[in-house]
Amino acid sequence: MSERIILPGEIEKESMRIIASELAAMGREVPPDRAAVVKRVIHTTADFEYADNLVFTDGAVGLAQKALREGCTVVTDTNMALAGVSKTTLAGFGGQAVCYMADPEVAAAAKEAGTTRAYAAMGLAAERHPGAVFAVGNAPTALIRLTELISEGFRPALVIGVPVGFVNVVESKEQLLSAARRAGVPAIVALGRKGGSGVAAAIVNALLYEASGRTL
Repeated sequence: MSERIILPGEIEKESMRIIASELAAMGREVPPDRAAVVKRVIHTTADFEYADNLVFTDGAVGLAQKALREGCTVVTDTNMALAGVSKTTLAGFGGQAVCYMADPEVAAAAKEAGTTRAYAAMGLAAERHPGAVFAVGNAPTALIRLTELISEGFRPALVIGVPVGFVNVVESKEQLLSAARRAGVPAIVALGRKGGSGVAAAIVNALLYEASGRTL
């Protein structure tokens, strides 16, 4: 028995076709400007609930893509999310992706203040990259710090709030979304407990690919 080898690009295209077909069969209509993000997250997780629990502030996708095309930095809260971001596509716009979780300055600040490294890392990143896209897929305390900063006047290009887990996860997402809406900060948030570093990277990549003209 011989089997045709399906190349990665073909697999991805067929997967996206299946996702679009199943969303239609479920009666879930995703606005065109958000479809690439929603489908990319479903492609990453095989979880169609993201069609319902991904929440976007008005104009978030377009504003984030504009910032990415202008070469903004992407800040992640984990090295896992950092590894998943398409740095080649980002570099094509003149941008970079960074994570400060292992930075000695962050470790020292967290120890001195009695906070988590994720909390301290967001503070440092906000100082160094004020117009960045912040992609949080793991640490609720990172979202808590970003929420505080936004309330104090910080205006990032986008906050992706998709930490996964059971402790302070739901609350941190809701607080971030509320603060972002009040301040007019673009945000994409996965309400509820679901999320993760892979989801955070998938959202960044969906924005990057579409900004670069790549379609599926």
